[in-house]
Amino acid sequence: MAATFRWVLQLHKDVPKAARFYSEGLGFTIDVCTLRWAELQSGPLKLALMHSSSDINVQKSYSSMLSFTVTDIQSTVTKLMMLGAELDGPIKYEVHGKVAAMRCIDGHMFGLYEPA
Repeated sequence: MAATFRWVLQLHKDVPKAARFYSEGLGFTIDVCTLRWAELQSGPLKLALMHSSSDINVQKSYSSMLSFTVTDIQSTVTKLMMLGAELDGPIKYEVHGKVAAMRCIDGHMFGLYEPA
C-alpha cells in the first residue's frame, strides 16, 4: 500500500497568530487551534502548525514552500502584508500569470500565483 499525504507541517513561534494569518489572509478554515497546535483546511489540503520556541527550528529560511493560486494577487499581497508578511522581491508578470514570493510571519516562504 502506498503512503498517503497527510498534511504540510510548519513550525511557528505563535500558533494562533499563524492560524489567523492563513485564515484571514488566504481563506483557510481553522479546524483546530490551540497554543501549541493548529489544523487548517483549504479544499483537500491540510496545513498543520506546531509550536516551537526554538529559534533554531523557526527561522527565515526555505524550510517549507507552499504555493497558492489566488484571484487577485495585488489585494492578496496587500492583505497578507497587513497581517505581517513580507514580499520577497517584486511581483513578477509572466506570460502565464502573476507570481509573488512571500515570507509569512515566521519567515516561511510561500508563493502566490494569479493565472493570466
